[in-house]
Amino acid sequence: MSNHLSDRIKNMSTSATLAMAAKARELRNEGKDIIGLSLGEPDFNIPDFIKDAAKQAIDENYSSYTPVDGYAELKTAISNKFKRDNNLDYGANQIVVSTGAKQSLFNVAMVVLNPGDEVILPAPYWVSYSDIVKLAEGVPVEVLTQIDTDFKMTPEQLEAAITPKTRMLWFSSPCNPSGSVYSKEELEGLAEVLKKHPDIYIVSDEIYEHINFTEGGHTSIAGIDGMYERTVTVNGVSKAFAMTGWRIGYIGAPEWIAKGCTKLQGQVTSGANAIAQRAVITALDAPVSKIQFMIDKFHERRDLVLDLLGEIEGFNLNVPEGAFYVFPDISAFFGKTLKGVTINNASDFSLYLLEHANVATVTGEAFGNPNCIRISYAASEKELKEAISRIKAVL
Repeated sequence: MSNHLSDRIKNMSTSATLAMAAKARELRNEGKDIIGLSLGEPDFNIPDFIKDAAKQAIDENYSSYTPVDGYAELKTAISNKFKRDNNLDYGANQIVVSTGAKQSLFNVAMVVLNPGDEVILPAPYWVSYSDIVKLAEGVPVEVLTQIDTDFKMTPEQLEAAITPKTRMLWFSSPCNPSGSVYSKEELEGLAEVLKKHPDIYIVSDEIYEHINFTEGGHTSIAGIDGMYERTVTVNGVSKAFAMTGWRIGYIGAPEWIAKGCTKLQGQVTSGANAIAQRAVITALDAPVSKIQFMIDKFHERRDLVLDLLGEIEGFNLNVPEGAFYVFPDISAFFGKTLKGVTINNASDFSLYLLEHANVATVTGEAFGNPNCIRISYAASEKELKEAISRIKAVL
């Protein structure tokens, strides 16, 4: 490993969610009753019709190496899904199946970015974006958003962040960690700015697209006039289908990017798991109504969590319209001393909740917003009620 690459790896931040999960496990091993609200993982079991498809694939002996960019039948299912759900036409030569959406993102960064290229990241952003960009020798450029704009970047902020070195814009909608959903009109506003800068590419992370509580539903920026040829649409089955451990993600992209990702992936992991791919064909071919019960339950939990947190003085809340997170601004506690602990920042606050309320959350600093914490409501109503009761008691 070159010294340059070694330095980049040493400077990477440890995933905050993993760090908090590890600390929570440590405390559980000490006998403490920890409620985990830190992981972005649905608590539902995989629907039976998907499990049945996996069992059938085993019986049919799908055990050989898979094509680097995915089974042809899966790419057809992905193409059909893009057309049905997003009104996007991606052919087989524009689709690459990877071992999770995180690998999809990594592939794109390595293929598109050159050393020194700038990537605009509306903050808060998913924790891995910044380090993936750095590994590709790009430069993350954070654009801090505020709770009063629902943590969404405005066209004016985007324009101000663009420089001659800007190569890409990365964002998620619905957003992890804020749950924010960009409307069609808001995306059109961003697109008007991007049209003035034709050399900038967009990564649109849409892994939470179905967990969406808005009346207007999900909009893909690739469907906005002038954006299709410049957008990489990233998706997968981890969140909406509760298939986190199956590790299947995919992209729809300009053909040259897709070909580059296939070349790169061929030298790293090659094709994704055979059984998981066959199961995903069934998952994507099914109507969204087959997973609506999970979406409805997440909606109920969001409302419950907002109601309960709203009773705690010092929590500044917006209404997240998607995903399964709330992202309260807790800066009102900064400078205060609670049970002998001085709260200087969001990291202090998260650790305080873990050690004194036995509730695991994640600091907003990991997502590029130092005034907030992320609370996942991918947990049972019983756990959510108990966790927020504990938080209220120690505050």
